[in-house]
Amino acid sequence: GSTVDTFTWNDMNEPSVFNGPEVTMQKDNIHPGIGVEHREIHNVYGMLFHQATYEGHLRRSDHRLRPFILTRAHYAGTQRSSAVWTGDNTADWNHLRITEPMLLSLSVTGITHVGADVGGFFGNPDTQLLTRWYQAGAFQPFFRAHAHLDTRRREPWLFDEETLRIIRSALRQRYQYLPLWYTLFYENELVGALPMRPLWVDFPEDEASFGIDNQHMIGSALLVRPVVEEGATSVSVYFPPSLWYDVEDLSMYLGPGTATVSAPRDKIPVYQRGGTIVPRKERIRRASSLMRDDPYTLVIALDTEGKAQGTLYMDDEHTFDYRKGKFLYLALSYERGILTSTRIDPNGTYETNSWLERVIVIGLKNQPSKVTLKTSSLGMRDLESNFSAGDSSHASQLTIRKPGVNMREEFTITLQ
Repeated sequence: GSTVDTFTWNDMNEPSVFNGPEVTMQKDNIHPGIGVEHREIHNVYGMLFHQATYEGHLRRSDHRLRPFILTRAHYAGTQRSSAVWTGDNTADWNHLRITEPMLLSLSVTGITHVGADVGGFFGNPDTQLLTRWYQAGAFQPFFRAHAHLDTRRREPWLFDEETLRIIRSALRQRYQYLPLWYTLFYENELVGALPMRPLWVDFPEDEASFGIDNQHMIGSALLVRPVVEEGATSVSVYFPPSLWYDVEDLSMYLGPGTATVSAPRDKIPVYQRGGTIVPRKERIRRASSLMRDDPYTLVIALDTEGKAQGTLYMDDEHTFDYRKGKFLYLALSYERGILTSTRIDPNGTYETNSWLERVIVIGLKNQPSKVTLKTSSLGMRDLESNFSAGDSSHASQLTIRKPGVNMREEFTITLQ
């Protein structure tokens, strides 16, 4: 047996056969007992392998705790029990480059919890390749650095201060957007929506987006363009039909169209789509488990009509109790200067200690004279806010400080 905090990585479960001509079982190998050639069952072998592992985890906790299984071999249906990584890649720019289309291809088949070995499994990445890979991986579903035993040590703190700073920034961005990822994976289970998706999923009428495989969407809210070109300090980004805001400097782009954007070594181009509300957590922690009761920040990026919407999901992050109603699923909406949070399923019974620490509104035309919060428990009260004006190329930003309402409670924030 094993303890409940031990999870399983199924490797080489194609199965891998190092000395064979096909690096797996030969196609004409006869399986005893069933009398069929391996070619008939190869695709299901790996899936049955990790399904058995998943079942073992369930039995270990009396079907109470969610297993985490990572597998290399996979097939249609693998998404029900395992995360997938792309296998033994190499520390070179081409392998970083092909990661994006590989993960997008897996996503559209329904296998959505996917990623690649950050930094490359074989070989030794230089600091530029390593930092670019961390930046890309931080905005892909399954994020893990991994390498062969015979490679040189590559823990981030072993490198120079600049490299360490860039990797630390990528890791912080990953943790910052975990509430968004968690919500997206709930919606993936609920309706099959893809957390990482090609542009054409959200823009099916935009033919220019059909062939783009070096960018991706995170849900319908974020556009990500990993830098996969050696020595690049700028990259070309295609913006589908919408208004887009750089998540760092609030520079604005109105699609459809292509623009060359600055991408120095410490920046990955990421843009929030106008009309979306993205939940984030800003406290710096050593582990995501320490973030569970941390407060939320809601980032509201207005579209050309001054509207935005989003969702937020939370539960205990470990058990299957959410299937018994112990969850919280919120609809967030901003229109005509009013932000509302309502429960999509009012029967959800999850109790949270997380509260709303900050609301950021991007793209307001004018500074409001007053901001008020209204809830059933707190009544109505004024809120503090700071406003930074925009210009022709950069959006304005309104920061509303400490509304203080528990995320479980429905509320209204009004800008006057």
